Amino acid sequence: MKFFVDTADVKEIRDLNDLGLLDGVTTNPSLIMKSGRDITEVTKEICDIVEGPVSAEVTALDHDGMMKEAEVLAKIASNICIKVPLTPDGLKTCKALTSQDQMVNVTLCFSANQALLAAKAGATFISPFVGRLDDLGLDGMELISEIRTIYDNYDFDTEILTASIRTVNHVKQAAMIGSDVATVPPATLHALFKHPLTDKGIDAFLADWAKTGQKIA
Repeated sequence: MKFFVDTADVKEIRDLNDLGLLDGVTTNPSLIMKSGRDITEVTKEICDIVEGPVSAEVTALDHDGMMKEAEVLAKIASNICIKVPLTPDGLKTCKALTSQDQMVNVTLCFSANQALLAAKAGATFISPFVGRLDDLGLDGMELISEIRTIYDNYDFDTEILTASIRTVNHVKQAAMIGSDVATVPPATLHALFKHPLTDKGIDAFLADWAKTGQKIA
């Protein structure tokens, strides 16, 4: 499973990329706002750090407006993936852009039927929001399973990009179901390293090593 990080924080992206973990980045208007920077400037810097897709989202709601914004965003770098909402105009834009070999991430997916439409429109990625479904008392991971079944039934090329991840269990469940990508907040990605027995084991090894009085280098 590929790991994307869901942030516009350049320092976080650089640190995670240096670990060799990142396959891409997703941003949205809210994350750009949190960065406090110009969208073109910060997106260009992110694209220079990571080799994989960097999702940059349009804000227009009509097809013509989306196409104009997509043209501007696509010029930022060759690894830009245009992010569009799962609406009729969004899917029309998706179809037009993918026919031009432009990567497209269709976002704000909350049903298997929506995911089916996005695949029919040629989406590169579909972003189902599991955390927001969980907030409503539904099972977000069930949606990932449904989409996986549908896409496998028809050999769609669209990759499932599990989004709105809140916990490390979301990551594990997405991987077990067969999600192609998980886009994860930096804090959750760092939490994947953590286990109390790992920390306990390191402490025990170091204590025993100190008793030997030896040095490796």
